[in-house]
Amino acid sequence: MAFLKRSVLQIVPTLFILTLIVFGLVYVAGDPVSMMLPENATAEDRAVLEEALGLNDPFFVQYLNYIKDLITGDFGNSLQYREPALQLVMERLPATLTLSLMAMGIAIIISIPLGIYAALKRNSFLDFIISGVSILGKAMPNYWIGIMLILFFAVMLPIFPVSGAETPIHFVLPSVTLGVALAAEMTRLIRGSVLEVLEQEFVQTARSKGQKEFIVVLRHVFLNSLIPVVTIVGIQFPQLIGGAIVVETVFSWPGVGRLLLSSIGASDMAVVQAIVFVIALITIVANLITDAVYRILDPQIKYK
Repeated sequence: MAFLKRSVLQIVPTLFILTLIVFGLVYVAGDPVSMMLPENATAEDRAVLEEALGLNDPFFVQYLNYIKDLITGDFGNSLQYREPALQLVMERLPATLTLSLMAMGIAIIISIPLGIYAALKRNSFLDFIISGVSILGKAMPNYWIGIMLILFFAVMLPIFPVSGAETPIHFVLPSVTLGVALAAEMTRLIRGSVLEVLEQEFVQTARSKGQKEFIVVLRHVFLNSLIPVVTIVGIQFPQLIGGAIVVETVFSWPGVGRLLLSSIGASDMAVVQAIVFVIALITIVANLITDAVYRILDPQIKYK
């Protein structure tokens, strides 16, 4: 409980620093008045809008007003959609979260058996094949994987749709695209972790007692090699959300990544701020959950 209390308390200064960075970047990014006014607007119109938006105030005063609005969940209105920015982000977030969770599930299903098998068959032909495919999968960019999947499974073999998120079948191609690179990285990590555990004395002791290899691998090897897996899952899940921009664009996915790309192109800074803040909050919560799982897997881990 003490660890959880300290971790939760650390969220407050982290979010404060985040808001300062985001506000500072947006502050120097451009002039919102020029984007909101028509080309034939007069200097008087500009002065009136600057006064209404509080842009004539000093930086510190503007930042305090920004914090007050954040406390109430007000990130301002989108210039493109004429809707509250946070509401717009929350409407798109479930599609991105679902896509990321499916991609993570695909990566786990692929990487855990392959990583364990490659470690158990170290230096064998299949180990070299799995390791080589893992390196290749990590080297391939997501957009190329997505295009190849569309070419084979939507054009040549019209099995899956290539855009939208109306039915479960729409999730297949984008989730596989996101999950392949992550599965490649996780496979290599799991292989290395299992190899390290296999060299421990308690594994040799379990084998010397006559326990079946399946029991040794499952009970002693796999469970003790989970911490690096938890680490990469905790780190990569927020990155999947933030890094889904390319995949969501390729598959016309109605998620946060595509919204972020269009908002940056339109200089819709209210939406950009809301997306960055939400993704950062998800990252903080994911790290907190990862640390808690550490304690469950290995009670000997202590945090000071």
